[in-house]
Amino acid sequence: MEEFDNKDLEKKDKNLVFGQQVKAGKRVYFIDVRATNKGDYYLSITESRKKIAHDGKMVFEKSKVFLYKEDFEKFLNSLNEAVDYIKKEQPFDPAEYAERRKQYIEERNLNNPNYDGNSGANYKEVSFDDLG
Repeated sequence: MEEFDNKDLEKKDKNLVFGQQVKAGKRVYFIDVRATNKGDYYLSITESRKKIAHDGKMVFEKSKVFLYKEDFEKFLNSLNEAVDYIKKEQPFDPAEYAERRKQYIEERNLNNPNYDGNSGANYKEVSFDDLG
């Protein structure tokens, strides 16, 4: 996790008390402690995902969860149980993950022959001699 201390962000968002970022591929999770107008703290968890819009521009889709102090214990207990269940039933295997990722990329490239990994941009190599 990456803690951040951004003065510009604090000026824009007076309610932000503390924050961390978790970068995970095309996703970034923001885990923020915020204050209500009365000064009570709560947790704001935001998932931000990079997407390419229909017009080819990069956009970010965001999903948020707000969690209040009185719910922390119940939430953490349920979260830990769910994570433990997944770890038990489907342990993480880096080799399997790498293979599944490779298959996904191959399928994406087969299904979209124009995909070149550059946000849909097609580049042509030009020589200075071609410019005259």
